[in-house]
Amino acid sequence: MNKGLTDRLNQIETRVTSESFLSSEGIGNEIACYIFDYAAEDELQVREHLRHLEKRFETHHSKLKVLHLNLFDVVLEYLKERKLYDKTIESQATKGDAGLLRMLNGVVKADKICPFIASTYKPTDHDLIFITGVGTAWPMMRAHTLLNGLHSVMDNKPLVLFYPGTFDGTTLRLFGRIETAASKPGTKPYYRAFRLIPGREN
Repeated sequence: MNKGLTDRLNQIETRVTSESFLSSEGIGNEIACYIFDYAAEDELQVREHLRHLEKRFETHHSKLKVLHLNLFDVVLEYLKERKLYDKTIESQATKGDAGLLRMLNGVVKADKICPFIASTYKPTDHDLIFITGVGTAWPMMRAHTLLNGLHSVMDNKPLVLFYPGTFDGTTLRLFGRIETAASKPGTKPYYRAFRLIPGREN
C-alpha cells in the first residue's frame, strides 16, 4: 500500500464535493478539467478507492449526480453501436494486435468518441464526471486527444481524469514513460487541465 497515494486519495472526496469545486470557482475562464495522476503499479489501489468513493457518494452525497466512465468500456460500447465489435475481435484473432490497431486507427478517434460520449452518457446532465480506464484503452485512445475533444461537449462540468502516469501541469506521460511527439522537449502542449490533488513527486 502506497501511503503517499493513500493520503492523496483520501483528499478527493472533500475536494470534489465542495461547492467551490462544483461551481468551478477560482479558475477564471479555464476548462474545469482535473487530472489525478498516479504510478501505474498503484492501479488496483486507485480502483479500490474509487469503489469506496462511489459508495460514499450514494450514502453521504446522494444529491450529487456523478458519472463514472471507464474509457475502455466506452470504446467497446462505441464499437458495438457501429456494429464493429465482432469484426474487431475477428481482426485481433487473425491479424494480431498490429493489424487490429491499423483497423481501429480511423474508427476510434476523439472526434468520434467525444460526440458518442455526449449523446450516449449525457455528461451535461451530471454534476461531476470521473474518467478511468485510460491505461486499458491505450493505444486505441490517448488521453490528451480525448481531453481536447471533450472540452466542446462538457458544458464546463467538472471532469476528473484518473491517469496512470505523470502530469506536471502541462505534459502527460502515460505509465510515466511514454512520450508523444507533443511531449518532447520544446513542444510541451498546454492541456488546460489542473492537478486535482498536488503532492506527488513526478
